[in-house]
Amino acid sequence: MRIQIHKDDCCGCTACASSCPKKAITMKPDSLGFLYPEINNDLCIDCGKCVRVCAFNENYKTPFKLDTIQAYAGKHRDVKEVAKSQSGGAFVVLSDYILSQGGVVYGVGYKDHFRAAHKRATTKMERDEFRGSKYVQSDMTGIFPLVKQDLENGLLVMFTGTPCQVAALASYIGTGKIRENLFLMDIVCHGVPGPFVWEEYLTYLEKKEGKKLTSVNFRDKSYKGWRSHVESFTFSYTYTYTYTYTYLFYSHINLRYSCGNCPFTNFNRVSDITVSDFWGIEKSRAASMGADNRGCSLFLVNTKKGASWFSMANKDLEFMPVSIDECMQPQLSHPSKLHPQRAQFEKDFSEKGFAFVRRKYGDVGFRYWTKTAKNNLIKLVYPALKPIISLIRKNKYSRT
Repeated sequence: MRIQIHKDDCCGCTACASSCPKKAITMKPDSLGFLYPEINNDLCIDCGKCVRVCAFNENYKTPFKLDTIQAYAGKHRDVKEVAKSQSGGAFVVLSDYILSQGGVVYGVGYKDHFRAAHKRATTKMERDEFRGSKYVQSDMTGIFPLVKQDLENGLLVMFTGTPCQVAALASYIGTGKIRENLFLMDIVCHGVPGPFVWEEYLTYLEKKEGKKLTSVNFRDKSYKGWRSHVESFTFSYTYTYTYTYTYLFYSHINLRYSCGNCPFTNFNRVSDITVSDFWGIEKSRAASMGADNRGCSLFLVNTKKGASWFSMANKDLEFMPVSIDECMQPQLSHPSKLHPQRAQFEKDFSEKGFAFVRRKYGDVGFRYWTKTAKNNLIKLVYPALKPIISLIRKNKYSRT
C-alpha cells in the first residue's frame, strides 16, 4: 500500500515523510524546486501511514468547522503596524495573542539567501520575519515533528501557511487532546511558484546590479500603496523596483501543478481562521476601511476556537462584520488555472535558465510588448466602439 505520486495530486506538504515510522520517505526537488516524496523501498514496510495522512483530496476533514462562517474586515489600530504588514496586520494581531500567552508561532521566513522556509518563533522580533507575503512555496522539511513536540510539551502553538499546509498539519496532529492547543491560520492562496525560479531570479538581479541583496519585498506598499503589486529589492543602500517576478506569478506559468487541482479553494476551511487581503473592499459595507490604500485584511472565522481566538485578539483591531457575498474572491470559488505553456516553461527554465524564460514569457521582449500594445489599444478603442457594438447587437436580436 505505497503512496502513489502524481504531480497533480501532491502539494509537497511533507506530511507523508513526517509520518513514516521508518524514515523511508525523503522530499526531493524537481527542476522548478518543488518537493516531492521519494520512497526507499528497502525501508518501506507498507504500513500505509503516508497514504492515510495525506489530506490533499476532496474528502479532507473539517471536524471543527462552524455551520456558519463569520467574516470581518479588519486592520490594526496602529498605522505603523499596518505599514509594516502586507495588508491590514491580521497576522500580527493573531500572533501577538499567542506570544502573549507564552506560545510559539510558526510561519514563513528566510533561510540561507532569501530561501522561503517555515520557521519557529517565540518572540515578536523572531515573529516579525514572517510578516508579508512570500510568493514562493516554503520548505516545510522537519516542521511537523517540531509542532507536535511543542504541543506535547503543553505549549500554545500557532501555525500559519497555505490551506494545503494547514490541512496537512491538522491531519498529521489528529483530533486528540493535543489539538486543543493548536491554533491554525491559513491564507486565501493564489498558488505557489517554484523555489528555483525565485532563487535564480535573485541571482539574475545580483549579477545585473553587481551587488549582493540585503532585503527583498514581494509586494512593497511604500511604493504606490496597498493596491500596487510591485517588488522591491535592496542592494547595500540602493533600491530597485520591478514587476518581473510578479508578472510570471500572475500568469500562473510557474505554479505547482497541484495548484490547478486544489481542493481547498472554497469556504470549507480546515483552519480556525482564514486571512487575506480584502480585495474588492470598495464594493462592500467596509469600503471606508480600504479607502486610504494602506491595507485592510479579511478574516474568516471558521471554528469555535477561531471565534474565541478572534475575540481575545481583536483589542488592537479596528473591524466590522461583512457578508460572505461581499468578500468573495476567485480563490474562494475555484483553483487558479495554470498557463497553457506551463510544461514548456519548466523545460525552458531547466535547460536555458531564468534570463531566457523572462524574455520568452516575462515582462520584456517582443511577445510582451506586442501583448501590452494590443491590450492598450483595446482599452483605448473599446469605449468609443462600445455604443456601436451595442447598437449592432440590438439590431441583430431585434430581427430574430
